[in-house]
Amino acid sequence: MKTESKVFKGNMQQYGMIMALGAIILLFQILTGGVLLRPLNVTNIVLQNGYILILAIGMLPVIITGRIDLSVGSIVAFTGAIAAIMIVNLQAPFIVTLIVVLLIGALIGAWQGFWTAYVGIPAFITTLAGMLIFRGLTIAVLSGRSIGPFTSTFRAISTNFIPDFFKGSSLNITALVFGVVMGVCFVLVKLNSRAKTKKYGFSQTPTWLFIVQLSFIFAGIMIIAYFFAAYNGIPYLFVLLVLLIIIYAFVTSNTVIGRRIYAIGGNEPASRLSGINTKAIIFITNVNMGLLAAVAGIVFAARLNAGTPKAGNSFELDAIAACFIGGASVTGGTGTIGGALLGTLIMGVMNNGMSIIGVSVDIQQAIKGLVILFAVAIDFVMKSRRK
Repeated sequence: MKTESKVFKGNMQQYGMIMALGAIILLFQILTGGVLLRPLNVTNIVLQNGYILILAIGMLPVIITGRIDLSVGSIVAFTGAIAAIMIVNLQAPFIVTLIVVLLIGALIGAWQGFWTAYVGIPAFITTLAGMLIFRGLTIAVLSGRSIGPFTSTFRAISTNFIPDFFKGSSLNITALVFGVVMGVCFVLVKLNSRAKTKKYGFSQTPTWLFIVQLSFIFAGIMIIAYFFAAYNGIPYLFVLLVLLIIIYAFVTSNTVIGRRIYAIGGNEPASRLSGINTKAIIFITNVNMGLLAAVAGIVFAARLNAGTPKAGNSFELDAIAACFIGGASVTGGTGTIGGALLGTLIMGVMNNGMSIIGVSVDIQQAIKGLVILFAVAIDFVMKSRRK
């Protein structure tokens, strides 16, 4: 019983987020008259919030180190504008455009990382300046107007679906098979992780609770797969999101650089004294953020089918909110990719549900602000109780 109590207490925030997501889905399913969970709308939620999740994945390591990036919305706009100029005006090949835009994103991250990590300017100031610089450059390179449309190859990133190789009549069988494969892979990974913790004598989740967790997540994966199967299948964007989640979950949890990121957030002076090159790690997190902001810029531009000066407005707030709602601490040191995913889903379902029932944009912004405030307040309350 003591072990189970410790498990529940240690995972209270995570369980709370899952229950909150379930409650929000149920609430809007009722308020929208069942529209929220229609296959078409579920697919739209993924497509509408994919770029926010990409930004949240990049933002999480920055927040874990105790910093923040306010420039990502402007970087999304700037990289989308560069993509539009290359594809539409210069008629550059898709691959060349992709490489150039990603390189520009990484260079922007390196620029900001240099001032933050090596010069010592606070990240808040550096990225606030970046927000203004790259928003201004976006307007300048676009001459204040939108450029489009893109080629079908470029638009496919955000609009196309994996074809059904099994030629299902009413359901996309490929989507269902993809769901089963993903579910089985997840179960095998968790079983392997549990075997390792048992081998080294670490405390484990009780068997019954472990089985419940696996069953719940497997069922969730299959439900999402069914929604995709009942519409057009799996979006290409969803595959990209799954790959990013897997890669970054592995990096943050199972690599040296991941452990050093958490160490810096937990106690930066102690990390420096222990031999960690804190400046290099902070620099890398900024480069990574710039790179993923460029990915989000490509995805968003492909969805809009144009590069536009107003692209990316408030994206930084959504990404930051997703991380904080997902359990990342404002003071650094804590946070997970899974939490960022949950936070993005909560924000996405709220945005979509409020839009369906006709809540005005200004009220939606106010509600987002309250959600961020409560998420940070909960973090502070939990930390004070631990003390």
